[in-house]
Amino acid sequence: MPPLSLYIHVPWCIKKCPYCDFNSHAVKSDTPEAQYIDALLEDLARDLRRFEIDRPISSIFIGGGTPSLFAPESFDRLLQGIRQQIKLVDDLEITLEANPGTFESHKFAEFRALGFTRLSIGIQSFNDVALQNLGRVHSGKEAHLAGEIAQQAGFDNFNLDLMFGLPGAGIKDSQADIARAISLNPTHISFYQLTLEPNTYFHKFPPKLPDDESIFATQKACQQVLADHGYQQYEISAYSQAGRQCRHNLNYWQFGDYLGIGAGAHGKISQKLPGQIIRTQKARSPEHYLNAPDKLTNSDTISTNDLPLEFVMNHLRIKSGFSLETYQRTTGLESSSIEPALANCVKQGLLIQLDNHYYCSEQGWNFLDDVLQKFIN
Repeated sequence: MPPLSLYIHVPWCIKKCPYCDFNSHAVKSDTPEAQYIDALLEDLARDLRRFEIDRPISSIFIGGGTPSLFAPESFDRLLQGIRQQIKLVDDLEITLEANPGTFESHKFAEFRALGFTRLSIGIQSFNDVALQNLGRVHSGKEAHLAGEIAQQAGFDNFNLDLMFGLPGAGIKDSQADIARAISLNPTHISFYQLTLEPNTYFHKFPPKLPDDESIFATQKACQQVLADHGYQQYEISAYSQAGRQCRHNLNYWQFGDYLGIGAGAHGKISQKLPGQIIRTQKARSPEHYLNAPDKLTNSDTISTNDLPLEFVMNHLRIKSGFSLETYQRTTGLESSSIEPALANCVKQGLLIQLDNHYYCSEQGWNFLDDVLQKFIN
């Protein structure tokens, strides 16, 4: 059985950003924090019974929204409740997403004392004009201060999120953001392109973005700066110092299992029979989630036809790729179910084959959607 992680979704934030397509809702003065913690623990208990889970949790990731808006006391009760229900590995990675605002950052030391081992801070940019264009509620100064406070609070493992391809921004702007992030010595930097996702304000009222050539040049220039400072790219948008990859996200990309609890959370659970993998989704509306006796709204077994695409969609995001043995063990399928598409990609220079191991070439990573098309049944 693959490793098992736990994802916990907290759907509230101070303000909905115009580019955000996550299940997030502007916080109200009467946010039902205590009731939501109760619902999360109830949700977890039901999933453990439903899927007969007898494996330990190898990582926990609390995302949102902005989960750092919750009081440390609420997370203390949540973590204690989780420990009472399921075994956790000794070197557990527990990540909390946070924003740079003063309201959240002054609680960092309390989060560290509770046992959180990793912060993921949504900087996006250090440039005040860019932050204003993105609808962020913090300033560049607050963003820099959040990194310093994280270190002072005892976090020797934290991530900074940065965007490129922003309205009115060019190569020099992104290089300045990267340089300022590196100066804070985070163990991990997520560096990804702003995209206009459906059902967002930016999709309905799109801002003027740099052209594709400028965006690509920005990406390459900043990747070089990151590499020069020891940040190794191990996934399409993830860069880390040696040995400091995000274990939770690696489990996703290596097609591991994860329980998803909270409003709108998704999960993936392998059954004991090879190849039987279930996808789950919880009630998306916070109100519905809180009031529904069973939080689950959808549960489907991944079809045999879809398994090859599901597998490569994750594994080809990481530089290490995958072996045919891993494919067979994880999906329960013969290697012949994927070899024609693999051979086609190798022939076109999109994938590199080393014995029975496959990974993306630089061209394959730049055109990953084209690679994945070849695995659609």
